Amino acid sequence: MLWVALLPDTPSPDPSRRTEAIAHALWRLSCWCLQFTPRVALVEPLSESPAVVMEVEASLRLFGGKRQLALRVREEAADLGVQQLAWAPTSTGAVALARGGISNGINKPLEQLLDALPIETLTAVAAHQVTLARIGCTQLGHVRVLPRGGLSRRFDAELLLALDRAYGLKSDAHAWVQLPETFSARLELVSRVEIAPAILFGARRLIVVMSGWLAARNSGVTSFTLKWFHDAMRAKSAGDSGELTIGTAKPTRDIEHLTRLLAEHLNKVELLAPVGDLELIAVDVHTQDEKSASLFPQPEQAGESLGLVLERIAARLGPERVLRPAIQEDHRLEWMCHWRPAQEPASRQRRRAVTTPQPTLVYPEPVRLATRGDRPLYQGMLQLLAGPHRVEGGWWDRVVVANKATTRNVARDYWVALSEHAGVLWIFQTRLADDEAAWFLQGIFA
Repeated sequence: MLWVALLPDTPSPDPSRRTEAIAHALWRLSCWCLQFTPRVALVEPLSESPAVVMEVEASLRLFGGKRQLALRVREEAADLGVQQLAWAPTSTGAVALARGGISNGINKPLEQLLDALPIETLTAVAAHQVTLARIGCTQLGHVRVLPRGGLSRRFDAELLLALDRAYGLKSDAHAWVQLPETFSARLELVSRVEIAPAILFGARRLIVVMSGWLAARNSGVTSFTLKWFHDAMRAKSAGDSGELTIGTAKPTRDIEHLTRLLAEHLNKVELLAPVGDLELIAVDVHTQDEKSASLFPQPEQAGESLGLVLERIAARLGPERVLRPAIQEDHRLEWMCHWRPAQEPASRQRRRAVTTPQPTLVYPEPVRLATRGDRPLYQGMLQLLAGPHRVEGGWWDRVVVANKATTRNVARDYWVALSEHAGVLWIFQTRLADDEAAWFLQGIFA
């Protein structure tokens, strides 16, 4: 599994509002993360160093691979004020690495990286920092090598559990964040703002969060409202707050477009008092039609022919990866069909007349069967239903195997057989072979 841990920056000019600022920061960050995966969780939200983790292993292909996803997460997380992020195979390990200032926890062994971290990076271990320091333990590696029996007797169970989860010895347990039905995010500004255009820096952070929420809902917004709240030291005539509602021509969640649109409107706004807090609300939300990257025709392409579909797929994957079957006039079952590039012009071929049933699934190589006396076995004794259908030929079909020319001549008697457990089978018995006649499984009927 691949986990990402993000540590939000939660500065607040008012110390009494720090807890509220942390709660809002965690909500914004977790809401933004939901566009990448539904497996998003909060880690120690009430501590001095809370984190948001998300498991993205199943999302890598959707976002273009590990490198592309990492670039996008890092770029947008910076807009959200994330002070540190880390990638690791475990969520607890990712949080510890992020607290230790290490972002990449997958290019080196996780044990090696964690062992070098100070014990403060794991809260459950840091709780016993004074006692551990007396015995010379300053890093997680020092604690990990101590006898587990002694650790369990002297310290609480949380210490060993945290170590086991960080190093991947036990699975992480999380309560997943649920995607809210409506969007409303609040942000406390670092300093009071007196001119409207200066609000844009904080408002953009909220727009990034709203865009993530919209992406998780596969939606776009046609109108949103930005509210600003005035400082407590204001004139009574200014009121408590002001707001601005902006509409768009069509549903969108494009961050740059929404930011530019908001900037144009803020240039025309005059603030009545200094502003300390912002709130962004998604008013009208609509499902947004996505461009499909599917290889196969979509409903709007219902009239597209098979040839055009194959041509498009071959252009994407390469002509050698898009093949179609070509039937040959050959009585030998395994060489009756061969595969050629789909874009090659079809040759006019006649299929031989078939007088016996043909199997739905044909094995690339016949499978030799065990026998009991003269009867073939396959998950029990086989009952011969129809046959024999004799096939001879191939003396003209020369191939080179191990620098030696040989012919693929066959002399076989085919039978339709019934297996009590495997169903109806297509088997044959060799004729004119060097050794005694042997039985082989060639195919299976659906």
